[in-house]
Amino acid sequence: MDMDREQSVQHFLDLIKKSHRGKFKIYIGMIAGVGKSYRMLQEAHELLENGVDVQIGYIETHGRAGTEALMQGLPVIPRRKIFYKGKELEEMDVDAIIRLHPEIVIVDELAHTNVEGSLNEKRWQDVMTLLDEGINVISAINIQHIESVNEEVQEITGIEVKERVPDSVLQEADEVVNIDLTAEELITRLKAGKIYKPEKVPMALNNFFKTENILQLRELALKEVALRVEKKVENEVVVSSVGVRHEKFLACISSKEKTPRRIIRKAARLATRYNTSFIALYVQTPRESADRIDLASQRYLLNHFKLVTELDGEVVQVQSKDVLDAIIRTCKERQITSVCMGSPSFRLPQSLFMVLKYRKFVNDLAQANVDLIILA
Repeated sequence: MDMDREQSVQHFLDLIKKSHRGKFKIYIGMIAGVGKSYRMLQEAHELLENGVDVQIGYIETHGRAGTEALMQGLPVIPRRKIFYKGKELEEMDVDAIIRLHPEIVIVDELAHTNVEGSLNEKRWQDVMTLLDEGINVISAINIQHIESVNEEVQEITGIEVKERVPDSVLQEADEVVNIDLTAEELITRLKAGKIYKPEKVPMALNNFFKTENILQLRELALKEVALRVEKKVENEVVVSSVGVRHEKFLACISSKEKTPRRIIRKAARLATRYNTSFIALYVQTPRESADRIDLASQRYLLNHFKLVTELDGEVVQVQSKDVLDAIIRTCKERQITSVCMGSPSFRLPQSLFMVLKYRKFVNDLAQANVDLIILA
């Protein structure tokens, strides 16, 4: 009874906190130069003309004349100066924004990593701090910086983007808006020097700004915004759930370096799509017991667990000699509906035995009405 009362009180406190929290709007672009900062500044002018207390917390103009011109007439909160490794650097002054407490603050470059010694490691964490203080925030991000599409972006561009924002940050947004341009319009802007300085244009055209890259990134951005809008509608509209299967995804991971990250991101994307949760299962075999696992494998595992947490998943670790059997048990215990895993590798001399065991595993999943998704 005491536990029920505590949960009821906590639920009420959570509702109060949510009602006091600021509103969050994100502009998503497919690539640099589509006009996210420009659109935020246009909106700031419109808000200011309507008597709203809107201020600039941080805008990166990148030396673009049109963007710099739009800064004129807007109240700007001075940046905080930090000396780091002998250089004077500037960061958004979170404390000053909280102290001034504008009704709305504009914060660019959501994926930015702050200088060491800042209040938070990442700018998206600064934004969460401002929202908790009841300040409304308008921000922007490019599609390549969203954690769960990192693998897809790397496949498209051949470049691994290091600065990333967890999907949970986008889930906090009250409004998500896509800033869209055709590939032709974007390349025209690039060649006209409206995105980068002339000397950087040839390199950009041969890398991120290839037409085929832009088309694929554009599709990714459109899908992402559509997904976020769909989720918001699902959360706000009460739909009858009678006869509907409630999806729950299981990502089966190992201590390898790369494949588990693809599996985690795939499960996270599916969970987002179906407005549900996912679990990452690591089965520790005797070969990887605490006293036998090598340091590299330990490091990979810790990174995998961190990624799961960043993508709002749950890590489950079990010890077993039989990995496939442990997966089946977990599916039953946690009511899993879909399993994501890597393709199996069968090695001699046990290959025939493993093929038969894998076939039984697939049959057991089918009998339990669990879908199997294999990533090569």
